[in-house]
Amino acid sequence: MAKKTSGLRFQPSGGTRAPQVPVGKKQKLAVERLANDGRGIAFIEGRTWFVSGALPGEQVEARVVGARSQVVEARTERVLQASAERRDEPCQYAKTCGGCSVQHMSHADQLALKQRLLAEQFSRLAEGLAPQAWAEPLSGAEFGYRRRCRIAVRMDSKSRQLSVGFRAASSQEIISIDDCPVLVQPLQPILRALPETLSALEKPQSIGHVELFSGTACAVLVRHTQALSEADTAQLQDFCAAHDAQLWLQGAGDPAPLNPEHQLAFALSEWNVELAYRPGDFVQVNEQVNQAMVAQALAWLAPKAGERVLDLYCGLGNFALPLARFADQVVAVEGVEGMVERARENARSNQLENVEVHCADLSEPLAAADWATGGFAAVLLDPPRDGAYQVVKQMASLGAQRVVYVSCNPTTLARDSLELQAQGYRLERAGILDMFPQTAHVEAMALFVKG
Repeated sequence: MAKKTSGLRFQPSGGTRAPQVPVGKKQKLAVERLANDGRGIAFIEGRTWFVSGALPGEQVEARVVGARSQVVEARTERVLQASAERRDEPCQYAKTCGGCSVQHMSHADQLALKQRLLAEQFSRLAEGLAPQAWAEPLSGAEFGYRRRCRIAVRMDSKSRQLSVGFRAASSQEIISIDDCPVLVQPLQPILRALPETLSALEKPQSIGHVELFSGTACAVLVRHTQALSEADTAQLQDFCAAHDAQLWLQGAGDPAPLNPEHQLAFALSEWNVELAYRPGDFVQVNEQVNQAMVAQALAWLAPKAGERVLDLYCGLGNFALPLARFADQVVAVEGVEGMVERARENARSNQLENVEVHCADLSEPLAAADWATGGFAAVLLDPPRDGAYQVVKQMASLGAQRVVYVSCNPTTLARDSLELQAQGYRLERAGILDMFPQTAHVEAMALFVKG
C-alpha cells in the first residue's frame, strides 16, 4: 500500500538561507562606524560588511574578498564620498600592500582608535575594570621607524619573472615595490637595489625570502631552499659589501653569517647597554618606541637599590639589563633556550653580574622553580599574544608589590588584569604603545600595585 503523505512542506527552522556573497562582487556601501581593527563597518541586506580602507560617513564602492554566513569582508575600490578625516596615503602602495592598513587615517586618529580599543577591552572583558589614570600614548615617528622586514620572493615558472616585494592585502600575491616609507632610512637603498640583484642570480628560484635588519650594523638574511652556487654567493656578498651590510644565509639549519665574526646587535643607549641577537630572535621593530617603552616601564616599576626584581618572558634582556642598572638583583626567565643563552651572554658582555637568566616553561606552576623562591619586590612581564594567565594566577605568591605588564594583545591583557585584581592588585595606570604606526595593531602597558 502506498505511503500516505500530508502534502505539507517543512523548511529548516532558520527559513530559507540567503545565497552567499561571491568573492569579487562589487557593492556600494554607506560606512557607519569603525571596527577595532580600523576597518569600516556597513550594513546591507542583513549582513555586516567589514571594509578595509573606509572611514565612517563615507560612501564607497567595495570589492568582496571573503564571506561567511552574515559577515562579508571587502576592500575599498573607490571612495564615492570621502570623510573630512580622510588623508591621501603617503605610500603609493598602501591600497594594495598588506603591510599598512590605516594610512588613510591621520596619526592622531590612529592613536585615538588604539586608545579606544584598549579601553573597550578592559570594559568588556574585565567587567568594567579601568585604570585609575590613563597614560598618554607612547609614540614616535609615524614613518621611517621599522628596523626589520621580511621580503617575499617568488619565481613565476611560466613567465620566468621574479617577484620581489611584500604580500598584498588578503592575498598571496607579491606587490613589487621600490620604496617603503615605514622602513628605516639605512635599509631603503638595500630594498631598492635588491630586486635587480636577485634577478641576476644564476638560480633566483632558490631564494625563499629575504629579511633586512638595522641596528649597530645592517644585515641581509637570504633564506634559500636549495644550495647556492659559489657564483650566486659571491654576487650576494658583493651586493652586501656595496651597501655596508652583513650577509647571513639560512638553508635547512639556523641562520649563520657568511663571515663568522659578524654580529647583529641593537643599543639601549640611555642605559649603556648593547644586546646581541640573531635573525629569528624576537626584537622590537620600532627602536624609538622601544627605548621609550623601556624608560616608561622602569619609571612605573621604580626599581630601587636593595630590591630583587623578576623579569618574565625576558627574551634577549630588553628590560632585564636596564633594570639591572637600578635593582640589587634581576632574575630573568625565558622559555626559548637559544634566547636564554643570548640573554646570559648579553648580561656578561655588558658586565652586569647581578642578572641571572633561567629557562622555564611559564605555563607551568612556578612554585617548584628554585629561582621563584625568596620573593620579589617587583615583577615585569612581557608575554606573547596568548598572555600570561598561568603566571598571574600565582602573582601574589611571588610577593611583588608592583607589577608592570607589557602586552601585544589587549584582549589577553584585559583577561589577565581581572585575575590580577583577584590576586589583590589594583590597576593604577595603563596606556597604549604605538609600536606599529600605520597599522591597527595595539600594544599596551599597565601598572598594578598591591593593596
